[in-house]
Amino acid sequence: MWNTELTKLLNIEYPIIQGGMAHISDAKLAAAVRSAGGAGVMASGGFSVDEVRKNIKLYKDIMGKNQCFGVNIMIKAPNKDDILQLVCDEKVPFVTLAAGDASPYFSTLQTNGIKCIPLTTTLKSAIYMQEKGADALILEGMESGGHDGKITIMSLMQNIVPSIKIPIIAAGGIVDGKGIAAALILGASGVQIGTRFLISEECAIHENAKNAIINATDTDSTVTGFSTAASVRGLKNKFSENYISKEYNGASQSELDSLATGTLEKGMLQGDIENGYVLAGMSLVKLNKILPAKEIVKELIYETELALNKAPNLI
Repeated sequence: MWNTELTKLLNIEYPIIQGGMAHISDAKLAAAVRSAGGAGVMASGGFSVDEVRKNIKLYKDIMGKNQCFGVNIMIKAPNKDDILQLVCDEKVPFVTLAAGDASPYFSTLQTNGIKCIPLTTTLKSAIYMQEKGADALILEGMESGGHDGKITIMSLMQNIVPSIKIPIIAAGGIVDGKGIAAALILGASGVQIGTRFLISEECAIHENAKNAIINATDTDSTVTGFSTAASVRGLKNKFSENYISKEYNGASQSELDSLATGTLEKGMLQGDIENGYVLAGMSLVKLNKILPAKEIVKELIYETELALNKAPNLI
């Protein structure tokens, strides 16, 4: 039986949170991860309020009303206020919060029994969120797929853990048990995993996108927008090469934004893996087959326990 601050906080068997990936993470994926012992998270980014409501209802129909789950909320999203009201009405057990300062909403959420877990990418923001009353923190390294930070998760953990007393969840490039074990040894109470679950049977992305991730190798990861505050990690393709060329040859931000608009849906949902963007993290080599989420979690935990059991023999 696992016993970390995260498993106790969320009342889950294993210290694994499935990332709430915009346009992608739905009730079926969240329920599959929860059934396996982790915590499932549904996205609100890319979904209407009614779609999020339907996902929550479907999750409860599958899992029962008392099962732990979360909803990811994008603070800069235009429907943010409606989503916040929805999660309060539905008594969602926890929320992960990104893309903006989530602290003004902690009190209302926590009054409704909702645990608040904001995403942070710097020591300053981590300390700030702790002081404002966050229940836990997700530290996201630059290895993450999608919107990422600019510091590696190993450096983030070493920089931030000594200053933080609430549970820390490591994210970014973690796809196997050795990665989870390393995060725990560095002081995390658990991990958030996104890319590994993209190639689960339950994930709704296009088969072309799944196969692109499976066929990718260690040098196929790239970042668009690294020179700006809106960096996004995905697989190298015609779109990313075009974007990066324009980014470093004087294109305006509005031109770059226009170029990127709709590329997530085109790549991940419609399967145009050259002209759309296939978002994925840096750790790609081990992602070589599509499995049920239950099998992925089972494999992750087996590998983690194996790595941790070997650790005492190192000294």
